[in-house]
Amino acid sequence: MVNIGTIGKSVVIKGELSASEDLTIEGQVEGKIELKQNILTIGANGRIKASVFAKAVIVQGEVHGNITATEKVDIRDAGSVDGDLASPRVAIADGAHFRGSIDMQQSATGKPADVKPGEVTKPAPELARPAAPAPAPAAPAAPAASTAPTR
Repeated sequence: MVNIGTIGKSVVIKGELSASEDLTIEGQVEGKIELKQNILTIGANGRIKASVFAKAVIVQGEVHGNITATEKVDIRDAGSVDGDLASPRVAIADGAHFRGSIDMQQSATGKPADVKPGEVTKPAPELARPAAPAPAPAAPAAPAASTAPTR
């Protein structure tokens, strides 16, 4: 049986929150949330102002802050995220709100590159794109039909 902790909608936490079990938050958390080996669900009533680190994050409420997940970030249709995402898999449902950047790069170990709270990640340089092929030459125009009488 999997242990799932719940933070009720009347609970307000300011500071650092860590757990070694799956967690559902329906209340308010401000600061830092760390569930490195577990799943974090932000319920429909959840209001988060924090840096989030977890194995997987499901957002049904509001998150203001960066989210780093080693497996997946899933923003559901009523979910809202204002912050950057770092995860190898990201799903954003139709109707969800998202404002930020997404980093889906993986390190050699198959996990996302380490992102520390407050650290700004630089985007990867754009790959050189081949030049667009030259347009095909236009076919020669057909000679205009002469309306002059021939002799």
